[in-house]
Order: sequence, then structure tokens, then C-alpha cells
Amino acid sequence: MLFHNRITVPPGHTVLAYRGSEVQTLPTGRHRVRKPDATLSVDLRERLIQVSPQEILTADSMAVRISMTLRARVIDAVAFVERASDPIGAVYLAAQIALREVCAGVESDDLVRRGDSVDVEPIRVAAARAAGTVGMDVLEVVVRDVIVPAEVRSAALEVITAKTRGLAKLEAARAETAALRALANAGRLLDAHPALAQLRLVESVPYGARVVLSVGGAEAPPDD
Repeated sequence: MLFHNRITVPPGHTVLAYRGSEVQTLPTGRHRVRKPDATLSVDLRERLIQVSPQEILTADSMAVRISMTLRARVIDAVAFVERASDPIGAVYLAAQIALREVCAGVESDDLVRRGDSVDVEPIRVAAARAAGTVGMDVLEVVVRDVIVPAEVRSAALEVITAKTRGLAKLEAARAETAALRALANAGRLLDAHPALAQLRLVESVPYGARVVLSVGGAEAPPDD
């Protein structure tokens, strides 16, 4: 008489049922199978592989630390379980080595100013090649952080601060020049039209003050 087991496989997973040297792959759903010797559940959903900050020498021999993330998934559960004791570690190592090779050809200035100057496609290809041997596929590689030495950050901040101060002084000088130009134009206009000067004077006098205007060299009598 044969004994059977009922196995329920949740969404996004597969179960490997081993019986002797044979393995049966069970997809999502409920299954009634001959009692296996062992079962293993494998997660097929996309996963993120975090590559911790790596200290790398750039093309101009500056030591920077770069971290990145790989988006991957299992496409062959049997290979994932049987071909390596640490399949994630194999993909991690391949990505790590490829990152060093790529960054060795990038100048530190380009790397700091634009993180996307790192060509991640060779990294993805190298990681995908290693992933293929352990039943995985690498979908995407993203460079997350580029960390430069503290002294380099301080120097860059000083340069930015100096540029900002210079721009502020330049704008102040431009505003002062514009104000002086406007005053000079106003002065010429008032010299050409004395009546405008008198009108401007009257407008600037506080309310209730007594105003005496000189007309033709003689004082005009104030209004009652």
C-alpha cells in the first residue's frame, strides 16, 4: 500500500519533493504526492542582494567606498538548491569583482559628481553569468552610495562655499551698480527739469510741514 502526503505550496514558492535520487518540483497549489523522503521550499520571488560598501581605487588612485544593490530571482529551484552551498554568495562575489574592474577605469571626480557614471551593465552581465550557474537571474544592478574620504569631502565643500560666496558678492556688486545707474539717471532728469525736483521735494515732505518754494530767486508766500 502506498502512502501519500498532501502538500500545499504558497504563491511565489515551489517545493522540491525528494524520493531517493528523484526530485519532483511542485508549483503553487495543493498536491497529493507519494510520501517523499525530504521536501525543500524555495522562494521564487524577486529578492534584493545588498552589496555592502566596497573600498575601491579609482583610475586616479583615490580610495572610495561604493555600495550597490542587485535585484535577482530564482529561475531553477533544483540548481539553486543543489549546485552551491551559498548561491547568493556566489552572485555577490561576481558582482563585487566586476564593480572593482569597472571603477578602476573611472576618475574620482566623475564618480563623486555623477554616480550614474558607473557603467552597471558589465556588473549585471558578470553577476548574471555567475547566477546562471546556480539557478538564478540578475534583473538589475543599482549603485546606491559613493563615499569619498572625509578630507576630500571637506575640500569639495570649501570649493562650493567659495563659489557661492563669490556669486553672492557678484550679485551684490551688480545690484549696487544698477542702483547707482538709476540714481545718476534720476539726477540728470531732475537737472533738466527743475520743476520735477521741486515736486519730488514736496512729495517727500512729511504731512503738516511748512513748505517755502523759491520762484525766480524770490520766495513765494506760503499758502494759508
